[in-house]
Amino acid sequence: MFEAILLGMGAGLISSFLTGPVFFSMIKTSIEKGFKAGFSLAIGVIFSDVILIGIVLFGSQFLEYQESFDKYVGFIGGAFLFAVGLYYLFATVAINYDNNTLQKVSKRGYLIKGFLMCILTPSTLMFWIIVSSIISVKLNNRLDEKLFCFFIAMGTQLTIDGLKSYYSSKLRYRIKESALKTLNKVAGVIIILFALWLVFKTYNQFY
Repeated sequence: MFEAILLGMGAGLISSFLTGPVFFSMIKTSIEKGFKAGFSLAIGVIFSDVILIGIVLFGSQFLEYQESFDKYVGFIGGAFLFAVGLYYLFATVAINYDNNTLQKVSKRGYLIKGFLMCILTPSTLMFWIIVSSIISVKLNNRLDEKLFCFFIAMGTQLTIDGLKSYYSSKLRYRIKESALKTLNKVAGVIIILFALWLVFKTYNQFY
């Protein structure tokens, strides 16, 4: 169970920085429209992730586990995450700070926006397919532990997204694009290190 908690927290942490346009849209929305708008967008992302996880998790129950899955998951997953990390290192960040007046917002509208932005991003589905495969291998394909692990992942992700929205709205006059660029690079380095660790561990296991 402890391993399920660690895996869930790791997946939630990476996912909260992995959503690309959603990540910066959440910060941008919080700066321009306030915490409620940004957090509503975050909840929409969670709803989307829950649906994608359900599709991946219960769809995988129809696949018969083979030991060779470990190798494919390790190398393919590591390569995918490595590519994502490189993208974050070199991606540009642009935020419009002109709208500095907080207005009444439609929380439902931002919830739908977050849901659609996430569920229509192919990389999100690919991420959860890889995470589900890794979790299945590490937790011996036990459904109860996998469900608990994903529950922890969603809780971690929502907590981090909530903090991002809160502090973005509170520090809206101090957050600069240069700081977001730095955060982008830090996220890229973290993802790359995790990818290299995954490939290294897989290589040692099979070779």
